[in-house]
Amino acid sequence: MAQKYLILVINPGSTSTKISLFSDEECIASENLSHSVEEIKEFSTIYDQKDMRTEVIMNWLEGLNYKVSDLSAVVGRGGLLRPMPGGTYKVTDMMLEDLKIGYQGEHASNLGGIIANNIAKQANIPACIVDPVSVDEFEDVARISGLPDLPRISLLHALNIKAVSRKVCKEMNLKFKESSFIVAHIGGGITVAPVKNGKLIDSVSANDEASFSPERTGGLPVGDLIKMAYSGKFTYSELKKKTIGGQGGLTAYLGTNDGREVNKRIDAGDKKAEFILEAMAYQLSKDIVSMSTVLKGKVDAIVLTGGMAYNKKLTDWITSRVGFVAPVKLSPGEEEMKALMQGALRVLRGEEKPKIYENEVL
Repeated sequence: MAQKYLILVINPGSTSTKISLFSDEECIASENLSHSVEEIKEFSTIYDQKDMRTEVIMNWLEGLNYKVSDLSAVVGRGGLLRPMPGGTYKVTDMMLEDLKIGYQGEHASNLGGIIANNIAKQANIPACIVDPVSVDEFEDVARISGLPDLPRISLLHALNIKAVSRKVCKEMNLKFKESSFIVAHIGGGITVAPVKNGKLIDSVSANDEASFSPERTGGLPVGDLIKMAYSGKFTYSELKKKTIGGQGGLTAYLGTNDGREVNKRIDAGDKKAEFILEAMAYQLSKDIVSMSTVLKGKVDAIVLTGGMAYNKKLTDWITSRVGFVAPVKLSPGEEEMKALMQGALRVLRGEEKPKIYENEVL
C-alpha cells in the first residue's frame, strides 16, 4: 500500500486564518479561525501576530487529537516575496527574513511560511510555500511599460491560476507543460494571465491595467489621473483608497462589492446595476482577448475562476464576447487550500523537487 501523507495547510488572512488537514488529497478537517479586530490591534506589525496565530492552530490540531509528530509536512500561503518562478519552495532563513520585513509589502499572507516553519521545526518535518503572489515568469518583452522608470511587474493570483490550469488540463487530457490557457481570476481583485507551458508569461491586474473589479478601478485615463492626483482634493492615502484600496470598481459605481447584491438589483429591474456589471464584463473580455495575442492565437481554453465566476450573468456576457478565441471553461471559486496541499504532496511523492528560494529569486 502506498504511503499516506498527512499535510497541514495554513492560509492567513487579515482577520482570520484558514487551516486544513489533508490525508493525501482527502480533506480530514477544515476551519476558518477568526481573529477579532481588538485582538489584531494589539500587535504593531503583521509579523508580531505569528505566535498568537501559531497557538490557535496548535490548539485546533490538538482538538482533533493530532500531534505535530503525526504530520508529514506543513505548507503555508506564500507572501510578498522577491520575484521568483512558480513552484513549491522549502522555507529557508532568507525567505523567513524577507517575509518578516515584507520585501514587497506587508500582507497577512507573509505569515504563511513563518507559521509553517514555527510548527514544522517542532518535529523536524518539511515546511514549504507554493506559488506565492510574487511568482514572476514574465517574458522579457512583457516587462516594458512605455516608461523605463515604471517597468511592468508580476504580482498576481498565481496559486489559483496554476491550480485551475492543472485541473482543466486533466479535464481536457492535456499535459500542463504543453498547454496554453488564458485564465481570468475574478474576485475582489482581478488578474488575467496567459499560461503557456505551465508558466505565467504575462498578466494584467485590477491594481493597474486590467478591468475594474468589485473593489478596484483597474486601468484609468492616465492624464486625468495625474490631474486628480495634483488637484489638492486628495491625500496620497485617500487617492490610494479610491483606486486600489477598496473604494473603486463596483463599489464606486453601485456602493457594493457583492456580486450577489448586484444580481438582486438587476433582477429587480435596476438598469444602472445591469449596465455597470455588463461594463465590467466588457472590459474583462478585452483583457482576455488581448492575451490571445501573447499566445499567438494558440489557446486551448479560456478559464474563468474566482468568486465572481459564480455570477452567471457576468460569465455569460464574457463568454459571448470571447468564445470565438477558444472554448470557455468555468472553474468558480478558489481552491487555494487544495492547491497548497497539492504542491506539498507533489514534493513528498517525489514528483517535483522543492525549490530553494536563495537559488531562484530574480
